[in-house]
Amino acid sequence: MRHPISTLALSLLGLSAGAAATFAAEQRPNILFCFADDWGRYARAYDAADGGQPSPNQVVTTPSVDRVAQEGVLFRHAYVNAPSCTPCRSALLSGRYFFATGLGAILQRAEWDSSIPTWPLLLRDSGYHIGKMYKVWSPGTPADAGYGGQAHAYEKAGRAFCDFSENVTKLVAEGVPLAEAKERMYAQVRENFEAFLAAREGDKPFAFWFGPTNTHRKWIRGSGKALWNIDPDALKGKLPKFLPDVPEVREDFADYLGEAQAFDAAIGALLKKLKDINELDRTVVVLSGDHGAPGFPGGKCNLYDFGVGVALAIRWPGQPGGRVVEDFVNLMDLAPTFLEIGGVPIPQGMQARSLANVLRSDKSGWVDPARGSVVTGRERHCAAAREDNLPYPHRSFRTRDFLYIRNFAADRWPMGAPVAVTETDIPSHEELVENTFVAFADMDSSPTKAWIVEHRNDPKWKWAYDYAFGKRPAEELYDLRNDPDQIKNLADDGAHAETKRELSGRLMKVLNANGDPRVTGDGKTFERPPFTDPAPEPPKGGKKKKK
Repeated sequence: MRHPISTLALSLLGLSAGAAATFAAEQRPNILFCFADDWGRYARAYDAADGGQPSPNQVVTTPSVDRVAQEGVLFRHAYVNAPSCTPCRSALLSGRYFFATGLGAILQRAEWDSSIPTWPLLLRDSGYHIGKMYKVWSPGTPADAGYGGQAHAYEKAGRAFCDFSENVTKLVAEGVPLAEAKERMYAQVRENFEAFLAAREGDKPFAFWFGPTNTHRKWIRGSGKALWNIDPDALKGKLPKFLPDVPEVREDFADYLGEAQAFDAAIGALLKKLKDINELDRTVVVLSGDHGAPGFPGGKCNLYDFGVGVALAIRWPGQPGGRVVEDFVNLMDLAPTFLEIGGVPIPQGMQARSLANVLRSDKSGWVDPARGSVVTGRERHCAAAREDNLPYPHRSFRTRDFLYIRNFAADRWPMGAPVAVTETDIPSHEELVENTFVAFADMDSSPTKAWIVEHRNDPKWKWAYDYAFGKRPAEELYDLRNDPDQIKNLADDGAHAETKRELSGRLMKVLNANGDPRVTGDGKTFERPPFTDPAPEPPKGGKKKKK
């Protein structure tokens, strides 16, 4: 049966499948999609949108993102469907919940189901010139499936930007001035994009995916200050309450913000190129990232806002701009949105809802009354994080005032087993900083991870260790009006029993209606092969490959 959104989209557009193919090129806009690894929700534009509350957004500088937000729409409640690279991207490409993408629902050992339609290939088949730079869908087999693999890759000028701080730091050490070293990174981005534009036939509309991985670990310690002049102490009092506000963590976060600023600079280079060739006002620009910050408690692989909340700014020429919107968005909603913008019918099985009506509106604040909640979840990230390659199954239901989380296997370690961490022994500092797999493998290695593990027995900081790595109850409930950082679990508070019951029921209704294998049938699909097949032996040390 065709999903109701498909019928709605066709009705709005007045299109048939055949009509879409007959669109004249000048009637369909280009699409530039800039999608960063592990970016989270960090842009200066969010400082004003959030009312100037203390946050890292008061420290980061992002003129390109801010410009898109100011000329378009900034979404305050955008969430990934899963806080893990591959399943998030599976949902984004297909417009389906991550759990409806087969082996695309996991990270390591993921496989793409080629029978699932994806918006890039549907746009291509309707006459769009498509291309991509760097990461689309990985790790998984085949790499960048859903975008035609490497058939539409434009990367011959180089991939150095993806290791931004490493490469810039190396060039500076060789005597290259900092500004020139940065420019060499941006030049590769520009040249790859120019090659894509040069390959376009005539005046065909294009869709281009810019997917750098520089905001993913690893980056150079101290690079936030050295490359971007971000003072770690400027973050004092501005970090979320669940992060220890100590020099080591502030420096780590400043380095992360530096990578976000590099991403912003590359966006600026792409926007300038479009302006130079008079295509900017024909191009829909969409900016976002695939989940929260890596290597920090509560971030990547977690269903708290710090893990699933992401930036989203959309500039659609000709549509009302200068707006901040409160509506809840699941990033899989971008799939039908791109199709509607491109005049392509939405295929059967697409569970997401197009944002086009919100983008066409001239309202700020709450626009679509139906967008009052979002569902997120996760199964398996690093395969060997737990014994027998078992997942950590959890789902969440987020509304304006509450976050409800259901942990289906509360006896398991949420961030992976302690492995080499015991009450008396831990891996070396270098191992904790460099090798994700020595302990708690679902949190990326980092200076912050090392600091928390090293202070696990300090009475002052034991709470940070328990928050980051400890086992969690079957249910969690957070009152966001009084606890925006989601620290105090109210699931066992009798005063909130009715709220918990209501949100649990609403979550299960969505999961059942959309065929989540975790709650349908015997609920054991994700517990059995191929979802728990043995993975290759993890690396014993050295620099972790980007995921």
